[in-house]
Amino acid sequence: MKWARHGPNAVIQVTDDFTRLTLDTIALCAMDYRFNSYYYESLHPFIAAMAEFLKTSGDRARRNALVQSLFYRQETQKYWEDIALLRKTSQEVIDTRKQNPTDKKDILNAMLHGVDPQTGEKMSEESIISNMITFLIAGHETTSGLLSFAFYYLLKNPDAYDKAQQEVDNVIGKDPINVDHLSKLPYLAAVLRETLRLTPTAPLIGLQAKEDTTLGGKYQVKKGVPIVALLHNIHRDPTVYGEDNEAFRPERMLDENFKRLNEQYPNCWKPFGNGMRACIGRPFAWQEALMVTALLLQNFNFSMEDPSYKLQIKQTLTIKPKGFRMRAHLRHHITPTSLEKVLATSSVGDRVATKTADSQSTPPMPSAKPRGKAMLILYGSNTGTCEALANRLGANASNHGFLAEGIDTLDSARDNLPIDKPVVIITASYEGQPADNAGHFVKWVDGLKESELSKVAYAVFGCGHRDWAKTFHRIPKHLNEVMEKRGGTRIAPIGTADAASGDIFTDFETWEDQVFWPAMKQQYGTTDAGDERQESGVKVEVSAPRPSMLRQDVREAEVEDVQILCKASAADRIGEKRHIEISLPSDMTYSAGDYLAILPLNPKENIGRAMRHYGLAWDSMLTITSARPTVLPVGTPVSATDVLGAYVELAQPASKRNVLALLETTPDSETREELERLSDVDFAAEITAKRVSVLDLLERFPSVQLPLGAFLEMLPPMRVRQYSISSSPLWNLNNVTLTYSVLDQPALSGHGQFVGVASNYLSSLDPGDKVHVAVRQSHQAFHLPKDGKNVPVIMIAAGTGIAPFRGFIQERAAQLAAGRKLAPAILFYGCHSPTSDALYADEMERWEDLGAVSVRYAYSRSPELANDCCYVQERVYHDRKEVVELFEAGAKVFVCGSREVGKGVQDCCLKIIKERSEEQGRHISDETAREWLEKQRNERFATDVFA
Repeated sequence: MKWARHGPNAVIQVTDDFTRLTLDTIALCAMDYRFNSYYYESLHPFIAAMAEFLKTSGDRARRNALVQSLFYRQETQKYWEDIALLRKTSQEVIDTRKQNPTDKKDILNAMLHGVDPQTGEKMSEESIISNMITFLIAGHETTSGLLSFAFYYLLKNPDAYDKAQQEVDNVIGKDPINVDHLSKLPYLAAVLRETLRLTPTAPLIGLQAKEDTTLGGKYQVKKGVPIVALLHNIHRDPTVYGEDNEAFRPERMLDENFKRLNEQYPNCWKPFGNGMRACIGRPFAWQEALMVTALLLQNFNFSMEDPSYKLQIKQTLTIKPKGFRMRAHLRHHITPTSLEKVLATSSVGDRVATKTADSQSTPPMPSAKPRGKAMLILYGSNTGTCEALANRLGANASNHGFLAEGIDTLDSARDNLPIDKPVVIITASYEGQPADNAGHFVKWVDGLKESELSKVAYAVFGCGHRDWAKTFHRIPKHLNEVMEKRGGTRIAPIGTADAASGDIFTDFETWEDQVFWPAMKQQYGTTDAGDERQESGVKVEVSAPRPSMLRQDVREAEVEDVQILCKASAADRIGEKRHIEISLPSDMTYSAGDYLAILPLNPKENIGRAMRHYGLAWDSMLTITSARPTVLPVGTPVSATDVLGAYVELAQPASKRNVLALLETTPDSETREELERLSDVDFAAEITAKRVSVLDLLERFPSVQLPLGAFLEMLPPMRVRQYSISSSPLWNLNNVTLTYSVLDQPALSGHGQFVGVASNYLSSLDPGDKVHVAVRQSHQAFHLPKDGKNVPVIMIAAGTGIAPFRGFIQERAAQLAAGRKLAPAILFYGCHSPTSDALYADEMERWEDLGAVSVRYAYSRSPELANDCCYVQERVYHDRKEVVELFEAGAKVFVCGSREVGKGVQDCCLKIIKERSEEQGRHISDETAREWLEKQRNERFATDVFA
């Protein structure tokens, strides 16, 4: 009810609220006592005292008595105060029962009135208090962790979420949940088992040898020596769980599979402990977790507050997700009032579907004027581009007589698309898959069977990149078609943009102006609001104080080391390539093959150009107000260098709308004529192809008098850039390295240099500098095989595409140094020559001597030194006999590089496939070879191709 009343925009602190739930549940069920945890902002003092007491107990166990008494007096005092609070709370529960006796057959009455059949004695009050503390701690702590982890995994895996919710709908429907339902939810049970496999909330078991023995025929252990069994490792044994042992896959834990696993490997799943000390409360906890999960999925759809959130662990007595937050959306258009009535009755009947006064829908945006036809804008976005387009559409709505009542993620509208207002969907595809904040919505739409969207009016705009030809615009096109099949009314034809052309914003504006808004006006008419063109939504005041503004989507890290791997050479057409080492925040982890997202600053020269154009001093402060939605910092003074450096993309190519807006701000007829020409027939060739920015145009046409606010409003927000991590955590758990090219070349416009935003930002950093980063997981397939002993590895790269493979080889070298045996690995690497840009050549030579890799070079400037192979795909073909042998032995193939490298390697592989088939007496067509290769993709053939 708390979640329902607070509504879908409230951020849920997941572990805190589940801790409230499980503490209240154990107290109510075992002792008929209410902590009423949801009536207070902070958690009950019992929980804080419990956490501190347990932590201190663990610390004290590692110290001798003298050290404890001399150096930890304050801690000791707090320790006994926490114990006193725990006992006081338990005493209060006992006193409440004695003052209000009941015949309820709960645990508290059993302890108060039960008699030992052998001695005839009752439990002492002291003993009851101690047992109550144990029940209250153990009865809530692990279950709250299980529920928190379960919802994390469900939200990260839309397929599993959809199956679990569908099972709840099929079994329980809209009826009240009862005990008979629990045995009919096998998939939900599998979700909980798989959650406990990956993240057992009590992560280890302490054991000791009863006598001198040898474990596994290798490790001698003396009697009484303590042994710690790490469940995290036991539960991820690839021998038991296979190559995808790190993946969340509830199907492996369905009843029959689970039974077979435990028969074959009796100790492979131990989250409830072991032997006589196994969890006595397992049946209670299991029933509670099943009921809670089913009840929540029955009534809510959930979405992650931060779709890019990567699991972090908080450890006290048990482990829980750290910093995991989500939002809850009531399903089926029910309201908090109707939900409360349902929960208070024994039968549901029809749920109230009409909106009432307390109905929680997305509230109007504070900056929008309350007039015009309401509309909802939804986006699916990983890097921020589609979100920026959604905000632009919302800002423009009032100019056309419409009001953007909400701008939110697609997942927020799962099972909850409005029928009383048009919906606009702006989304992208990522390797043919939905964005992180759109997967649940797509899964829901795919699960519809009839005409469930018959009252929904919608329009779709899609972003993509033509180099991913097979999945180009797959998700937006799919949604556009399937929503119509399910009864939806398409307002306007789908719009699309191609990132390869560098002109997404102009494509979007063209669709807006020529297709979408005319269709909206034809469908809904317009209001007077559409006749009043608003002035620029952003206005700026310049002031002098200097507060600092920090971005919240990434975290602060520190640069440890920088190196120039090879210097730029215009004659050889070689760009500067660099190496940077970054120390991560202590709780940020990574795997070899992952990405590091960098939030850059615009190059200083570009910031300076903008400052000079607007006559701003370097210490100028901007106070921004806005009548429209904006990502700019509003309402507080911010330094001009922060706004121009951190919040907007100064180098973004101008859109047609930008050029036309400039045209309206100049009195000079020649300038107007030239801008009109640029906005028309010459736009693609003169603006987009040459990547001419608004700032370039302002400098080129000094008669243009564009206000600073309008300039900022034209620019898209600063976006993170992702780089492949070029190190392994086995080298350094807390540090990562990146390998990158610095983009600094003559501008295609012919004026000055085109400077890459992120690469030049990185190249400006020195050891000790701070940088804002986030680890992003790469595709599951783009990681080293778990069974490194038996699965060979083939890596293919050119230039800085070597980055992830340096991490792979570094990891293999560490494993070999630790005594592990590994299958062979080959790295095919293309560069100009051995003396110019053969990156990490000395390291590769050492790792080759260790047996971690065999390196095969291709030199475009010195092919005679590489078996006459200029390009990496030529070297792969030259060594095809060995490649085929390793692949037929089960090898995984990884490719990283530019799109030219990706295409060249694919063509080479297709050629080898056809030749191998001929050798085996089979003739196959190009199409058959391509289909076979596609089947291997993300299984045994993984690519990371960048533009």
